[in-house]
Amino acid sequence: MDIIFSTAVQSARESGTPLVALESTIITHGMPWPQNVETAKGVEAAVRAQGAEPATIAVLDGKLHIGLEEDELNALGQNEDVMKLSRADFAFALAKGKTGSTTVAATMIAAQMAGIAVFATGGIGGVHKGAETSFDISADLLELAQTNVVVVCAGAKAILDLPKTLEVLETQGVPVIGYGTDELPAFWSRSSGLAAPLRLDTPEEIATHTRMRLECGLKGGTLITNPVPEASEIPAQDINAYIEQALGEAESQGISGKGVTPFLLGRMVELTNGDSLKTNIALIENNAAVAGQIALALAK
Repeated sequence: MDIIFSTAVQSARESGTPLVALESTIITHGMPWPQNVETAKGVEAAVRAQGAEPATIAVLDGKLHIGLEEDELNALGQNEDVMKLSRADFAFALAKGKTGSTTVAATMIAAQMAGIAVFATGGIGGVHKGAETSFDISADLLELAQTNVVVVCAGAKAILDLPKTLEVLETQGVPVIGYGTDELPAFWSRSSGLAAPLRLDTPEEIATHTRMRLECGLKGGTLITNPVPEASEIPAQDINAYIEQALGEAESQGISGKGVTPFLLGRMVELTNGDSLKTNIALIENNAAVAGQIALALAK
């Protein structure tokens, strides 16, 4: 299998600069061109500002890329024929020479293959509302149970069933840590009404916890839930009505599987007059900065 490291990532590997993995579905399935690439560059800059090097991950023509050159990032941002890769189809894309962007699960797999311990994303997937009949549960949750990567997010996406998502994470033995908070954040909102099972307040504490898990031989990742900056949040009471409307539209249109999340996030942008997108950008840049700090703490 071909693994291609970008020039900057390879240089970081040689110099010992800590790396932070970044997903690529936000580029291909999250925003329109050119805002998608502008956002990706902003997230990479947030990692570099902490002294770490970002590694945006994607599969291009059947080759796994750990870090993207600028021309590759621009091309991916304009490509309309891109697979959305999770654990089930990650190897398929590599074997068939396809181009695909990586979800949380696939990015975790690729990061572990490349020896990258920390990954920043916006929000993880989880248990979809109505899962008791649809059985729609993201592979992200099972990946967190088996792949040794620290994942920094703003919680699960608020369009999901958050109590059931937390329950599945608990069942799978995934440490869910509130970063500087006792309450689980809810993506666009700082508050979900759910208690965070664990709390750590500094990158150094997270690094110590990560090392202890390794010493104990515990398999799987750690989920760091980092609240969106207060100035950028949309309070839960303001956004819940829009979420219910978008969910109803998805059901009436028969949208299912991998198409659900992009549809819902897209409708949220429309229903909030772009506010949800602004918040999404703010929270992922914030997560990238925290991930960079954690990567540095682990490197020490």
